[in-house]
Amino acid sequence: MRCVGQGVMRILVTNDDGIHAAGLEACEKIARALSDDVWVVAPESDQSGVSHSLSLNDPLRLREIAPRHFAVKGTPTDCVIMGVRHIMPKPPDLVLSGVNRGRNAAEDVTYSGTVAGAMEGAVLGVPSFALSQAYASANRHNPHWETAIKFAPDLIRRVLDTGMPRDVLVNVNFPDCAPDDVAGIAIATQGKRDAELLRIEPRHDGRGNPYFWIAFARGGIAGTARGSDLTALSENRIAVTPLRLDMTDEPFMTKLAEIFG
Repeated sequence: MRCVGQGVMRILVTNDDGIHAAGLEACEKIARALSDDVWVVAPESDQSGVSHSLSLNDPLRLREIAPRHFAVKGTPTDCVIMGVRHIMPKPPDLVLSGVNRGRNAAEDVTYSGTVAGAMEGAVLGVPSFALSQAYASANRHNPHWETAIKFAPDLIRRVLDTGMPRDVLVNVNFPDCAPDDVAGIAIATQGKRDAELLRIEPRHDGRGNPYFWIAFARGGIAGTARGSDLTALSENRIAVTPLRLDMTDEPFMTKLAEIFG
């Protein structure tokens, strides 16, 4: 069991799929493989796709559902802030966000509440990981949770032992396969999809009124690049991608400084 200083590591677990999600149970198992001091603070309901949003115009309702298990009527970001600033007697040494049902690769990181939970942990100065389990349509309702459970603890230990820079979080995507079929770990860049896959699907309700779903076209993954998270997952490898809070594009900033300086 890893220790921080002279004490046992304190871990805050959150997610965006909600307090009753199977992936949250998987994430707690991962946390308990690292420490006995585990706190779970997760959204009351599914918050997928809310990104790094805060509840500024609505009160946060807190419900204790079991010892050290809390549901917050809010976003993953709200949950991390509540956990760190209000619920836990001392700040955590580690934030684990997930395990998300479905990958959070490529542009997903900009939409993902799972990634945002880890991002808020990094904002608050806590080493943080976003964990996601990829799945195919055939096993949509029963992803390979055992893959994340098996590989995440050692992966997290090794990253922590290396030392994480301030203002950096680690985004980990586990491939859609059984543990024995995992082909290894890939340190990957954030990929980019073909934007043409994103589409609007029009439908009509029972009264004939139109409504719409945002969806992705089915079929192969377009826009993959060698060394990316999407490519790693397609090769049954665990994709590990460090992400920075500072999104400044320094080369373009230099160019703009030449123009406006």
